[in-house]
Amino acid sequence: MWNSFEIRKKFIDFFIGKDHIKIPGVPLTFNDPTLLFVSAGMVPFKSYILGEKNPPHKRIVNYQKCFRTVDIEKVGQNSRSLTFFEMLGNWSFGDFWKKEAISFALELLVDVFGIEKEKLFITVFEGDREIPQDKETIEIWKKLGIEERKIFKLSKENNFWIAGNFGPCGPCTEIYYDLGADVGCKRKECQPGCDCDRFLEIWNLVFMEYYLDEKGKLTKLSQKNVDTGAGLERLALVLQRKKSVFETDLFFPIIQELKKEGLEDEKSQKIIADHLKGAAFLISEGVLPSNVERGYVLRRILRRAVKHLKMSGLSKESLISPLKKIGEIYENVYPEIKQKEEEILSVILKEAENFEKTLDKGLKKFYSEIEILKNSEKKEISGKVAFDLYQSYGFPLELTEELAKEKGFSVDKKAFEIEFEKHKEVSRGGAEKKFGGIGKTPDYQAIKHHTATHLLHAALRKIFGEKVRQMGSDITSERLRFDFSFDRKITKEELKQIEDLINQKIQEDLEVKKEEMSLKEALKSGALAFFKEKYPERVTVYTIDNFSKEICAGPHVKRTSELRKFKILKEESAGAGVRRIKAKVE
Repeated sequence: MWNSFEIRKKFIDFFIGKDHIKIPGVPLTFNDPTLLFVSAGMVPFKSYILGEKNPPHKRIVNYQKCFRTVDIEKVGQNSRSLTFFEMLGNWSFGDFWKKEAISFALELLVDVFGIEKEKLFITVFEGDREIPQDKETIEIWKKLGIEERKIFKLSKENNFWIAGNFGPCGPCTEIYYDLGADVGCKRKECQPGCDCDRFLEIWNLVFMEYYLDEKGKLTKLSQKNVDTGAGLERLALVLQRKKSVFETDLFFPIIQELKKEGLEDEKSQKIIADHLKGAAFLISEGVLPSNVERGYVLRRILRRAVKHLKMSGLSKESLISPLKKIGEIYENVYPEIKQKEEEILSVILKEAENFEKTLDKGLKKFYSEIEILKNSEKKEISGKVAFDLYQSYGFPLELTEELAKEKGFSVDKKAFEIEFEKHKEVSRGGAEKKFGGIGKTPDYQAIKHHTATHLLHAALRKIFGEKVRQMGSDITSERLRFDFSFDRKITKEELKQIEDLINQKIQEDLEVKKEEMSLKEALKSGALAFFKEKYPERVTVYTIDNFSKEICAGPHVKRTSELRKFKILKEESAGAGVRRIKAKVE
């Protein structure tokens, strides 16, 4: 039986034997302005696919960490849906095409992994008004011995692939494994594409020859590319002869620890195991719980996990031993989970503690509203109540929707969004200050301190790496205060290194360049951006040589020499995984 480590290795070795080179995966937080997280193996390779950059080789193979927010609600509902997963993939950038890609996949699955050919089923793109049916792919599968009755033509929704809302895309052919007629919906007409558990998609081969722009216009790319993705967890399910990804060696040890802690509900086991794993990987990359963007996703999955713990009568401490198992499972592949175990655990337990304080009160409020609705015979929770649960008790909208669904109710989502927009307008002024704003009439010294926060942020990232990100700031004429993600106390030697680097940039008399551009252009240029939801379509970007580049409302000094000298006054903790520096300039 193949274990997960052997599956990764054999996949890589096979394609190296087919003239591919292996390159490492990228962080989940890889900078792509169209995505919060890397959600597919091809995300880091868009520039190669578009022909904007030359790849290191025409043929590439790797395995890539992925996180998909669209599947959060599906976790626990079936045997295969996950938020965090690994994608095994191989690529051709203007080299081989459909015949080779399909042949490679079938050879690896059948001849190397030993999967029964008769259990494999295929889907292809049926065509639409813009793109014809993929008859070429159908003929290739038939020539390779796949019976026509096992080849299904599906719509654009199923067999046309794109990462995000726009970008490189193309028709795809998917390989499914039949888990048997006793699995899933058990309907005679069940076939690949059915949402039940019987037919498991294990490999997607995408023939990327188009580009979809933001206006929905489809054009041909300058070269034909092949982008494939095989889910490691799903391959493990098949090769380890299991019925669920949660029974494989990538999840079973975590589930066993949850059972030892007294968690008996199978759905809750799946949700907590997946969300805990996803949280561990996000925190290892410097993501911390918050109410915006990546931090909101982390908060959402952690609170969903805590809710299931609480409903089973367990405390947050029940997460400790399962988390340790995650570190052990990935120790030889992603050692950072084990290395940062204490930091990860600290963030998770702190978030769980904060949520536990209000969870009981929030549930009491929720169930009282349900009783009121029952008496009135209404079936929808109002947007105002949903927002109150969010604002007062920390319930993400999705959690309220999940609770409501369990009781046979829905939530007025549009009304919630209206309430949320009202709240944003009221709090925007405070948020702008938190993320670097200094008011409409700042004095010169406050402007200098504001500019210094940009230099400080850049220096921290240069010295400690890109995991450092701004978590908040406060500017006055007397001093600046800067909060940032970091997992330990900074030494005296490191503080001096930070000071020296900033003072070096001050002495270099660098221009503080101001530019206006679209938000999309700013993000594409590499400008750092936080609290993105408050940014308009056109933004201001401040650049200090090649040292610092951020979206910011300003104002700033014209040249760094105006700061004269930077001095750190104090460094301290500002919460779990967050440090604070207070400093001033002359």
